[in-house]
Parts: sequence; C-alpha cells; structure tokens
Amino acid sequence: MSLVAWAVKHNVSHAALAELYDMWGLGESHESTSVKPKSEAAVQNAVRQEWSELGGRGWRNNNGAYDAKHPPSPGTRWGLCNDSAAMNKKVKSSDLIGPLPRLITPEMVGTTIAQFAARECKPEGWVYSGTEREVAQLRFGQIVTMLGGDFKFVTGPGSFD
Repeated sequence: MSLVAWAVKHNVSHAALAELYDMWGLGESHESTSVKPKSEAAVQNAVRQEWSELGGRGWRNNNGAYDAKHPPSPGTRWGLCNDSAAMNKKVKSSDLIGPLPRLITPEMVGTTIAQFAARECKPEGWVYSGTEREVAQLRFGQIVTMLGGDFKFVTGPGSFD
C-alpha cells in the first residue's frame, strides 16, 4: 500500500500528507545552483560536514553481504536492518546514521540529548518516485520517526532545520 493510499484510507488531509512529505524530504528538490547536479557521494560529504558543524556526527552506514563465493564466510551480512535478505528487501537503512544534538526545553530540565538521526542521500535533482528500493528506505525512515528520531531523504545540505 502506498503512502497516499494509506492517507486516503485513514482520512489524512492533503495538508497533513504534504507536511509529512516535506518533513521527510519527499517533495520536489530545491533548484540547483550548479550546472551539473551533485552526485550522491558529493551530497553525502556535504551533509556530513553540515552535521558536524551542528555538533553531531553522520556516520556512513555501509550495507551488504558476501555470497558463498567470496570471503570472509558465506552468509556474512553488515549494516543496519540487514539481518537477512528478506529483511533488507523490506527495510533499507539510511546512508548516514548518527547523533544529532537537541536542546531539551526548560520543562525538560534544560539538558541536551543526542537524538538518533538518519539521512538517505540522493543525487541533486532526485525526486521520490516510489520505487521498491525507495519504499524500503522510507519504511526505515518511518520506523526512526515513529520512535522519536529524525529522518529525511536529502539532495544536499539544509535538512537539519
């Protein structure tokens, strides 16, 4: 079931759905000021830099598996949400994972916490189209968000507002 179909089924307003798309970075990308769009790797580097400037850290979440023909041993898997091929098909963890500092409001004693954050990096100009891979990546983002974390698809810096 698509996110839009779910929203219709549960009478979620268009405004609420639009806010959700914006919150997760699923809307149209910002216009590029460069002639050539930035690659996913360039976007990751820029987002990691911005994350560090905010006092947090965005670590690369490499994800994969060795097959029986390659060492270290058959069936070895790595990366979040990659316990099995079946799990990885349904939920694909984000490219960047790490803590994002958040100041707790006065009614919460004024301390700072490290909020779990995830950014799924895409090349500049990318727009969500609902491919199987994108749906699995969004599913990870939904889990992060439902548990109080911060998730977005990103095509460049500026996603920590």
